[in-house]
Amino acid sequence: MSETPTSEPPTLPQHDRRGTGHATSPSAVFWRYWAAATVSSAGTAVTALALPLVALSVLDATALQAALLAAAGQISWLLLSLPAGVIAQRLPLRRLQVTLDLVRFAAVGSLPLAWWLDRLSYPHLFLAALATGAATVLFDIGNSTFLPAIVPERQLAARNSLMSGTHAVTETGGPSGGGLLVQAAGPVGALLLDAASYLLSAALLRTLPERRPAARTGDGAGRLIREGWTYVTRHPVMLPCMLWATATNFVCAALVALTPLYLVREAGLTPAQLGLVLAMDGVGGLAGAAVAVRLTRRFGTARGLVVTALAGGAAALLAPLTTTAADAYWFALGNAGFAFGVAIGSITTRTHRQTASPPELLSRVMATVRFVSWGAQPLGALTAGLLATYAGTHAALWTVCAAAVLPPLYLLTFPAGRRRDFG
Repeated sequence: MSETPTSEPPTLPQHDRRGTGHATSPSAVFWRYWAAATVSSAGTAVTALALPLVALSVLDATALQAALLAAAGQISWLLLSLPAGVIAQRLPLRRLQVTLDLVRFAAVGSLPLAWWLDRLSYPHLFLAALATGAATVLFDIGNSTFLPAIVPERQLAARNSLMSGTHAVTETGGPSGGGLLVQAAGPVGALLLDAASYLLSAALLRTLPERRPAARTGDGAGRLIREGWTYVTRHPVMLPCMLWATATNFVCAALVALTPLYLVREAGLTPAQLGLVLAMDGVGGLAGAAVAVRLTRRFGTARGLVVTALAGGAAALLAPLTTTAADAYWFALGNAGFAFGVAIGSITTRTHRQTASPPELLSRVMATVRFVSWGAQPLGALTAGLLATYAGTHAALWTVCAAAVLPPLYLLTFPAGRRRDFG
């Protein structure tokens, strides 16, 4: 059940709802939450490399099939984000998170088993990507309402930076370590690590206190969804920030779909080299997370986002200069620069949503934003696949990287984007 309009915002209790009766400090809860997210994110970073390599090297997938696989992992943001906001309000959060981790463990773990039995196929790979993507949508939207419940508002920006920085570290170490693992054990073997990471994440989450929202009667799911949608689309800051995020995610998804295809088949990189290049995304994200709070305090949240996003978009134009493994550093630099700008924008806009949204609307605000902005990801992946199929992979890469400068320019067409701060 969901929250009453007049109730206090849902907070985690100071004791474990499993009946242990032991006090649980907010700091201890946060660090266990952080550990679970870190373990899961590290395994997922490995899969981001291993899954397309399974399709390309084990199943000999075409460019369009590789793009469809990327879209399958993202389509649930378009299909499930809005109801996920209601589900996150109405179900016990810890139990939901543990269940979703177990679903992802089963979906990813089924792939090495099928390969060992000589039954692995592209439809199986596609269905596993769908199942994992659907569980990730529900998991992430639930998690987005968990952090504000355990962290004081004055610490949210710093904690968001820490979470983004940690994610960037796993994005750095995951692909590079995954590349070495793929080189040694094959892409299917690397999937075993991700399956284990979801199991460990579930075990860590099981130790957290439960969050049970207060009851709210008389409101159906449709009305709750409409409330979140109306709030975001009428907000003078959240609407333009959501549209910036939508355009940015479209470009990100297109780039992610093209990267393994271009670097392996066109530039001739080995899995280990591919992992190192992909790791630069995490290096750029880590650098952005490290300076985001300081930079936006000094120059303003709106101004800082626009300037760094423009710089990151310009850096992305370095990526297509790579043509062989010998000059793959251009792709690495472009990847890092683009991720730097995206990380700062993500931290800034997420913190604004978490602090400006009414507590009883937060999960639905986050769901609305992710429905629109993350729903663009499968469209970006499919667009990249079609461009690569009909215009060639290199031409598709140039087109996508050139589009990376457009989202911050679009944000400037709104009054909120031309201020010093979002407010």
